[in-house]
Amino acid sequence: MLGVLCLGCGALLARAAATTIRAPLMLPCGFAVVIVASSLATAHSATASFASPLVVGLAVAGLCFLPRRRPGRDTCISVAVGVTTFLLYGAPVLLSGDPTFAGYVKLDDTATFLAFADHVLDNGRDLSALGPSSYEATLAVYFASGYPLGAILPLGVGARLVGTDPAWVWQPMISFAAALLAMTLYALATQLVPSRSLRALVALVGAESALLYGYALWGGTKEVAAATLLALTAATLTHAVRGGPREVLVPATVFAAFIGVLSVGGVAWLVVPGVALLIAPGTRRLGRAVAFCGFTAVLTLPALAEAGAFLSDDNVSTLRSTEELGNLVRPLRLRQLLGVWPTGDFRIDPEHNGLTAGLVVVAFTGLALGVAFAWRRRSWPVLILASTAAVGVTVFFVAGSPWLAGKALAIASPVALFLAACGYATLLTGRRTRVALVLGGLLVAGVVWSNVLAYQGVWLAPYDQLKELEQIGNRFAGRGPALMTEYQPYGVRHFLRRLDAEGASDLRRRPVRLASGAVLPKGEYADLDEFDLSELSTSYRLLVLRRSPVASRPRPPTSSC
Repeated sequence: MLGVLCLGCGALLARAAATTIRAPLMLPCGFAVVIVASSLATAHSATASFASPLVVGLAVAGLCFLPRRRPGRDTCISVAVGVTTFLLYGAPVLLSGDPTFAGYVKLDDTATFLAFADHVLDNGRDLSALGPSSYEATLAVYFASGYPLGAILPLGVGARLVGTDPAWVWQPMISFAAALLAMTLYALATQLVPSRSLRALVALVGAESALLYGYALWGGTKEVAAATLLALTAATLTHAVRGGPREVLVPATVFAAFIGVLSVGGVAWLVVPGVALLIAPGTRRLGRAVAFCGFTAVLTLPALAEAGAFLSDDNVSTLRSTEELGNLVRPLRLRQLLGVWPTGDFRIDPEHNGLTAGLVVVAFTGLALGVAFAWRRRSWPVLILASTAAVGVTVFFVAGSPWLAGKALAIASPVALFLAACGYATLLTGRRTRVALVLGGLLVAGVVWSNVLAYQGVWLAPYDQLKELEQIGNRFAGRGPALMTEYQPYGVRHFLRRLDAEGASDLRRRPVRLASGAVLPKGEYADLDEFDLSELSTSYRLLVLRRSPVASRPRPPTSSC
């Protein structure tokens, strides 16, 4: 469904810009339109409910303008690359047989993002209709900081159109964004790698960066979406040079989508492509610059409206704190940028230090070759992409927290790996075929090894348990407030939101004290009899408890489910 929406929106963007968008870039450009359109609609509570109809309307209009001709070889190959990438990113869930998602236990941000998808497409950032609950408290904290929502909106739109809970399409959404990344890299490699089959391999390898793959199996939808749009900024710059002012609508839309995903903090990534666009030679330079700035300003209005909250002193202090690790166990290594890291968890060092060091050297050599060949062949989009990634990583590595620097490495890592693959693919077409085969083969083997280990270390969410929480949330909707005594953020922040549920060790509005007068730290559990039952009976009408032969049973007047 999301693919059809992106196809239609991409075609409409081409029509509006009076240009032709290359076939491999049609879906990625449509993805940017979906983000921008839904961001504009949800910027105000009065128009938020029109986000999904707006996206559908744009897609239908665009499909009417889609050329009626058989797809060419480039189109078919790029789609095949995208489908393969989708299957590789989705493999842990697809092969499990359940519509679950990865990253359970390791990171609970997915529960928060699902709360965004539940609320924003109906009410925007307005929380006035919500009762006190963990769901409401979570949204209040994140919305107060101006948290960007761009990466979540396509998930919400897609889930509503197929009539399912966003949790069950979470992993397909991440895999879809990764597929768009591969298609974009395929288009970028055209000038460097003339062979379509080699180009497909280069794009596939670049999209399978071990660090980005690890973040995807962690629920990192923002990182995957940002990596896709970062590559797309470089791939669409030609539209700003070859035609009239209307054509800059294409890169302006991509820039706006990128900022919608990362908020105004994402501007640091866009300095290089923005300057390149404005100073590029060609006619109508002034008109092009004015049109680009005007389009971008209008399309980024939702992000600009939240800029004050996002750049508040408290928020910036946290984002720049050298002690802010988030869920990392240590700051990530800069060499993880190269996309080869053979370990089941990207947060820790590989066991095989010698082999890893060798693979890192191979990747770095390929990266240097890729940049050199791009310079020799004047492949400006690839060079701009390389410079963009280098500047972005430098800025966030120097000025950001370790948590933020890790995200920057993940976003830029496909660029480094893509350049390395381009280097060996270009070398393969020259005189040093054997060297290219050996080193390129080692690079591919290192990527495969890294991702196989990540696949083996994945944590999948317990589908049966979460499905039961979804059923409880539907059955008892409006009969809360409810309490969960275990730490289950997916329950209180998402599935039980219509029960005004709270977690005893999660964000909440009501006091949930133990009999000793203490409160549970985040993530902890206590048996029901350890709580102040008189307080619970006056604060909650329902208890949502896991069935257990050793756990205490609730007493009247509180009901359990």
